[in-house]
Amino acid sequence: MQDSELIILYEDNHLIVVLKPQMVACCPDESGDDNLLDCVKRYIKTAYSKPGNAYAGLVHRLDRPTGGVMVFAKTSKAASRLSEQMKSGGFEKRYFAVLCGCPSKKKATLENYLRKNSVNNTVYVCTQTEEGAKFASLDYEIKEEADGLALAEINLNTGRTHQIRVQTASINTPVYGDMRYGGDKAVKGRLALWAYSLRFTHPVTGESLRFVAEPPEDCAPWNKFDVKNYLVQNKSV
Repeated sequence: MQDSELIILYEDNHLIVVLKPQMVACCPDESGDDNLLDCVKRYIKTAYSKPGNAYAGLVHRLDRPTGGVMVFAKTSKAASRLSEQMKSGGFEKRYFAVLCGCPSKKKATLENYLRKNSVNNTVYVCTQTEEGAKFASLDYEIKEEADGLALAEINLNTGRTHQIRVQTASINTPVYGDMRYGGDKAVKGRLALWAYSLRFTHPVTGESLRFVAEPPEDCAPWNKFDVKNYLVQNKSV
């Protein structure tokens, strides 16, 4: 990722909110590819003429194929407080996803137990008693349908690896472009999953903050839907 591509939505002395591009890792991984965390560190070092290594704290993650809003801490104190918020459910994370097909219920809560296979980095629905099972919950609402696809707004109640992708696939409506979990309904293309809204409490001032970013509306399959209209409707939600 080029440093010039970094899009900053908000910044103060304690945190920085940025837009994560799709197909960019949020932090270093085994691939060795450049990543968003290192890009943020380079920005801080350059912008504030920091000697040595600049600090940026990772407090939450997005899958590599997923784009959208992310917050990084600029101090260890802010990182600790934001991490505690994450653990206690203080972060509200909303997504837009384009689904292959439309669920039978236009609005519902999905609750499953998920288990991660660390060998092949896949997640699957399992029973509550299975070793390593973790409870997963999300709320979805279908906003619009077009050409056999559905635009879903999703609110995560828990934060599990690949959660949205696995749970929507479990009801036979996988995320568009998800070749890993889509099965025979998979549609080749960029994963249509976008973290459009992030709400949390400022770690120092206590102010409630919310940041919103729209998906790339000029790209398929987003261009089939009036996503911007729903963002306007939800501006104060």
